Amino acid sequence: MVDAELLKLLCCPETHQPLRPADSLLLEQLNGRIATKGLSNRAGRAVAERIQEGLVRADGKVLYPIRNGIPVMLVDESILVEDQPSANNHKP
Repeated sequence: MVDAELLKLLCCPETHQPLRPADSLLLEQLNGRIATKGLSNRAGRAVAERIQEGLVRADGKVLYPIRNGIPVMLVDESILVEDQPSANNHKP
């Protein structure tokens, strides 16, 4: 998990909105789509590895994956999640 102090400093590089940790339901849904090869990042590349952790933009529309404990804060690597039910319906 991302350190709480670091999380306070991070923001979406595209919109500068704050970020929050992704909930387990959203991660489960995204990993289900990865398993069926139905998930692409914003650059259009298929996401092949499971997402263990991620940071969701405040508006719930975008997830930035965390790989090996490091948030990947690149717009091209982010994943649109606005079509996932838990992205907008669950706030921590």
